[in-house]
Amino acid sequence: MTLTRIGNEHLTVEVSSLGSEMQSAVTSDGASWLWDGDPAFWAGRSPVLFPIVGKAPGDHVSIEGIRYPMGQHGFARRSEFELVASGPDFCRYQLKSGQASHLIFPFEFLLTLEHRVVGRAVVVTAEVTNVDHRPMPFGIGFHPAFVWPLPGSAELEHTIVLDNAAEPELARLSGGLLLSDTLPSPFSGGKLTLDHGLFAADAMLFPEGAGAGLRYAAGRKAVHFTWENLPNLAIWSKAGAPFVCLEPWHGTAAEVDGSDDLAERPYSEILGPGAIGRYSFKAEFVG
Repeated sequence: MTLTRIGNEHLTVEVSSLGSEMQSAVTSDGASWLWDGDPAFWAGRSPVLFPIVGKAPGDHVSIEGIRYPMGQHGFARRSEFELVASGPDFCRYQLKSGQASHLIFPFEFLLTLEHRVVGRAVVVTAEVTNVDHRPMPFGIGFHPAFVWPLPGSAELEHTIVLDNAAEPELARLSGGLLLSDTLPSPFSGGKLTLDHGLFAADAMLFPEGAGAGLRYAAGRKAVHFTWENLPNLAIWSKAGAPFVCLEPWHGTAAEVDGSDDLAERPYSEILGPGAIGRYSFKAEFVG
């Protein structure tokens, strides 16, 4: 595992070759905005989820009628990526299919992750290229964890406000799989006040209607978080843990009592031969 440091006069970001995962985001005032990966709570920081998001029934998926082992959130987050390009304010890592990946995901693919610092923001872009001769089903998502409380905001109320002011229906998990029945939205006029009790039943999922942006804030400190080509949103923390994950996805966990076929998972992406899918998020640190 190696680290690549990128940045400008406003923001410094470190990215690991393992999973092409962002490890830190520190503004010029010394404030750290990204969760530090303390394994006492959760060792992740900002993993990419590929080729599935969430769990599969019995930790297996079916592809073209054949069952393959597949752990939660896929294998990219635990794979070593190759650094293929970098500069003062960006780095680009790639993961290519190979003998090991073929045993669990029988497609030729290329996954490219770019981290780029722009002002006081980091932009993370994933490109999935189907190098195979047949359509390729998969899920992809981001899982960045931001500190909770925000820097210098320990005594303040923390809120998440959706840019579209919507009240999307809530979905929950059972044993890591998606329950089909939805619940009333915890948002009111697009606003949610964070409380650790919200996560006593695991993540909050919003399969539809959350839009493409939100503001996670406490007083004058905020993360303005936007995303593209990712229709699903999850918000997660462990009860009592000092982080909150803002997770835009294209694909969710398999449904309870649903199919284990990868192509039939909710919101699965299916790329044709030679096609490229692009997915991104931007986190701007304010205050």
